[in-house]
Amino acid sequence: MTLCYFGFSENIQNPMKPSAPALRPPVPARLGDYTMSPRTLTIAAIALAVGAVSAFVAQGLLALIGLVTNLVFYQRVATALVAPGAVHHPGWLIVAAPIAGGLVVGLMARYGSEAIRGHGMPEAIEAILRGGSKVRPRVALLKPISAAVTIGTGGPFGAEGPIIMTGGAIGSLIAQTLALTADERKTLLVAGAAAGMAATFNAPLASILLAVEMLLFEFRPRSFVPVSVAVVVATALRWQLLGTAAIFPSAQALPALGAAVLVLCAAAGVVGGFVAWLATSLVYLAEDAFRRLPIHWMWWPAIGGLIIGIGGLFEPRALGVGYDVIGTLLAGQATLGLIVGILVVKTLIWSLSLGSGTSGGVLAPVFMIGAALGSLLAYVFPPVAPGFWALMSLAAVVGGVMRSPLTGVVFAMELTHRWDAVVPLVIASSVAFLLSALVLKRSVLTEKVVRKGTHVTREYSVDPLEVFLVSEIMPKSFVCFRLGASLADAAREASAGGDGTRRRKLAHAQRLYPVLDEGGRFAGLLTLQRLADASAEIAANPQATIDSRVVREVIVGHPDMTLRELANLMASREVSSVPIVARDDPGRLLSVMAMDQVLEARLRDLDEEHKPERVIDLLRLRPLAGGRIFASTRVPAAEDKAEERL
Repeated sequence: MTLCYFGFSENIQNPMKPSAPALRPPVPARLGDYTMSPRTLTIAAIALAVGAVSAFVAQGLLALIGLVTNLVFYQRVATALVAPGAVHHPGWLIVAAPIAGGLVVGLMARYGSEAIRGHGMPEAIEAILRGGSKVRPRVALLKPISAAVTIGTGGPFGAEGPIIMTGGAIGSLIAQTLALTADERKTLLVAGAAAGMAATFNAPLASILLAVEMLLFEFRPRSFVPVSVAVVVATALRWQLLGTAAIFPSAQALPALGAAVLVLCAAAGVVGGFVAWLATSLVYLAEDAFRRLPIHWMWWPAIGGLIIGIGGLFEPRALGVGYDVIGTLLAGQATLGLIVGILVVKTLIWSLSLGSGTSGGVLAPVFMIGAALGSLLAYVFPPVAPGFWALMSLAAVVGGVMRSPLTGVVFAMELTHRWDAVVPLVIASSVAFLLSALVLKRSVLTEKVVRKGTHVTREYSVDPLEVFLVSEIMPKSFVCFRLGASLADAAREASAGGDGTRRRKLAHAQRLYPVLDEGGRFAGLLTLQRLADASAEIAANPQATIDSRVVREVIVGHPDMTLRELANLMASREVSSVPIVARDDPGRLLSVMAMDQVLEARLRDLDEEHKPERVIDLLRLRPLAGGRIFASTRVPAAEDKAEERL
């Protein structure tokens, strides 16, 4: 016999069917909830240094912003953060300063590094997704300088975006001096970015959440632990330098909140989501408009500076980072004129100038816009506590603009130390996030990356290839040959499929044929291509056997692998089919797996996502005692087809 035929059974159990879980084998002891190695401890140790350096770099950037602001608007040498619009300035200075700042940034971007353009987060995301987490040294130097120039000359931006990019650059540079993988460089890049955020805002938990929700694109111990270490170190150093107080403290406790207030929190979320949509749309509109200008992009930041200057003439307090204004709004002490001025002017000049490609962050402006929106709602909504509605709208606009509702909630609590506001904050932020996700394809953080040709998804779910083991999916029937078999018969069998219909289906599905020795032990394999190329040898020697064409060094899989492990093995070895052998007995052949069979686990995932079914039919319940619940059962058509292929 030239042909070995295994497991030819019409009762093959398909793991896609609802009854399959009861037949599943136990999960091997070597698999666990997380993949972890001692290497994580090494990366965490390096993250200690990254966190410390990033903390000092963040404080240095804030001091540099203060220095430029004091020089330009107050003609003095000082590093304390001051608001450009805290006192009256000549109109020419308010207009000329941001234009000059834009010119400097444009020149730095053109002749230094174009990577300094933008608000930092998209550049960090692009470096992670497409750049192997490698940041050039000049970016680490030029980004904070360009941000200090932009913000110090009146730019309505925050320092957090440049701090994220600069801290990330520090982590990346440290990683590049060591022999690390791209994933390890990513971890240290994000560790530096999150550490800079924590040192700036005294918000360690929000910084970690921001890293998880927007930068890591995973939740794994190998990255989470080093990032947390860096954030803790940066926060501890920040406490030593600036103290532990909240940036916008709120001493008054919240009263008991009734259902009506919680409903109004949802309404604040709706309004905040609408404002987030409007601001994000304006950024997109501005970017498109600047791209249509018939001048080099080097001049765009100067035009953005002109927009800033004109807005500053109407509301000078909209210029700069604006931490003092945010504090006033959250304390409930802002006048109606300031509230409306900030809400209108800040939104316009931030959105439109951001599209020019200048250097500056989005978080502080979003804080200010959200707080101003809530302060305006406080004139309509019932009073709860000073600054309550400003805080709700701040979280809502953050959740809508940045599409990170958890980060928005925790940021709001850590900025104010108002821990008793967690429930209303969750309501406002989640509603705004829902509305933003429904009406906008991309956030202001990802649109720039996407426009460069990189698709970004921020949805995290369990990979169905991790759920199933190879033993649950592997075919129970397959064709193989024995050593000494006729090469002509083997080629005929592989090309024609033999006599029977079932055998023909198997032969056409297989691209790899195991070969057994005289004792029935796995000895090697034949590929369909090798059999197809055997025509010349068969013509020259009709008695030729398959032995000369058997591949002896074979890549094999094991039944206790997850489908993801097997897929990774196939990808790394550049093969589309592998024989499956027992882990404890490599000579015992169990099956042959092809890539299309590996992907059959996706069928269940797609079915669960898109195909509705009624599991309990309430109309068929018996109304009295002793009634039974009738659960519907089904076998999707895709699963039937998968079984037919076996």
